[in-house]
Amino acid sequence: MRALTEAALAGTRDDAIEGVDVVVRPALEATAEDVLAADGYVLGTPANFGYMSGALKHFFDSTFLQVGGSLSDTGAADESSGSTAGRPFGLYVHGRYDTEGAVRSVLSIVSALKWRQAFDVLEVLGDVEGPDHESAYELGGTIAALLAPDL
Repeated sequence: MRALTEAALAGTRDDAIEGVDVVVRPALEATAEDVLAADGYVLGTPANFGYMSGALKHFFDSTFLQVGGSLSDTGAADESSGSTAGRPFGLYVHGRYDTEGAVRSVLSIVSALKWRQAFDVLEVLGDVEGPDHESAYELGGTIAALLAPDL
């Protein structure tokens, strides 16, 4: 995860991208105010037991309603537009054997927030290799470039 995170962050800070302030928050430290202040998001998680990390789940649990998510009368996510609707995001997931459940769970939550997927999900199984670094760099760079005022 560290290698993918470093590569994605390097992409957000590519020399060709100007006018974008990158703020890094570990999932357990991120607040609703951080989410509301951001124009886009790069999310990363390991795939733990077929699900996103507990830290990312806690992040979503503790910010969902405050950042524009809503629940229907049944308790399910209500997909009406919220205050962060339409903001671009990218997602990378690393797992040893499977990433499917982690990807599905994150996408269901960001779908309920109406965030806009701006890059294909990067799913990495096993060891992180050179092409994975390049893809993570491109993911981070794409999200940052979408937010750059002059690109």
